[in-house]
Amino acid sequence: MIPAATRLYPLLHPLSPPLSRTVPRTLALLAATLLAAGTAQAQQNVVTVRIGHVAPLSGPQANFGKDNENGVRLALDDLNAQNLTIGGKKVRFQLVPEDDAAEPKQGTAAAQKLCDAKVAGVIGHLNSGTTIPAAKIYNACGIPQITPSATNPALTQAGYRGTFRMLANDDALGAALARHAAQTMKLKRVAIIDDRTAYGKGVAGVFKKTALASGMEVVAEQYTNDKATDFMAILTAIKARKPEAIFFGGMGPQAGPMLRQMQQLGMSKVTLFGGDGVCTAELPQLASNARTLANVVCAVGGASLEKRPEGRAWRQRFEQRFGHFQLYAAYAYDAAMVLADAMKRAESIDPKVYGPKIFETDYTKGVSAARIQFEPNGELKNPALTLYVYRDGQRVAIN
Repeated sequence: MIPAATRLYPLLHPLSPPLSRTVPRTLALLAATLLAAGTAQAQQNVVTVRIGHVAPLSGPQANFGKDNENGVRLALDDLNAQNLTIGGKKVRFQLVPEDDAAEPKQGTAAAQKLCDAKVAGVIGHLNSGTTIPAAKIYNACGIPQITPSATNPALTQAGYRGTFRMLANDDALGAALARHAAQTMKLKRVAIIDDRTAYGKGVAGVFKKTALASGMEVVAEQYTNDKATDFMAILTAIKARKPEAIFFGGMGPQAGPMLRQMQQLGMSKVTLFGGDGVCTAELPQLASNARTLANVVCAVGGASLEKRPEGRAWRQRFEQRFGHFQLYAAYAYDAAMVLADAMKRAESIDPKVYGPKIFETDYTKGVSAARIQFEPNGELKNPALTLYVYRDGQRVAIN
């Protein structure tokens, strides 16, 4: 048997902490343990909703792709700040980004990757050439897809029930520019260049058809690609045909050098028309502020953010966080909000359940449009369209 004095030694030893200190410390440890357990339990009760985004994050169009991605990122952060409950469960949205480098083959690989990851929805792709083949994959795996920027009409003509577009398509863009050239500017002779992509070829084709129907003469047609930077040969050939204007079906990274080379060739009075791919805030930098920049007329399939209080406030918030706004981020932001809105109305994050609800969308809190609704084929109802010119190096809406 241990002597009583020995049994009491730990309590009486001068190095032993007094009970007044050990008890509170024990209680504090217990409280921390319970709090951690409660936090872990709360985290287990939060459902993660994964939203895919695909765009070129590498290559010459990476600035547009990152712009779109940041639009989705801002939307998901705003949704998470609302602490939403869907179907009785708290949800937290998570961005799953993929890079398609504006290449169709890489785009379909990214689409399959998102299908395998079982994301709840996809915002993308940026380019028509990647969006159209990817749509077939999303349709097969039952994931709703909203593109914030691909404008080729063929996208919705495939009849997929989960494919939607957030802005006007090329039929509207190309036709509006041709009518402006013929009816407002009274031009008669126009040349056409396209980059042979689904987007460039499509919008140029619509421009040509409308221009001819409006009484203009197409004096030359030339072709390039979406990686080219040297246009001297085709511009020289076009110059010999004495056009009043050139329509370029392509993107800003090509339009910028083209404008510089038009100046070098003395084509300072030739108007350059372009669709939304040309109509970017960074075109002046891409063109090195060439004098021919003042001759650009371009169109974007949406309302001007500067003309809507909601758009101006959103742009200020976006640029404070991510820097200079490019072109499509507002559509990407609204696309994410439309997906979340459909989930809330369906009380489900299951694509099979909430997907059909997208067709019933009547969203009035958008930054790219005052009212967002869709046609039965996934096209935007009553899409706005804005024409722009460049003055003193700034893009300015003219309608």
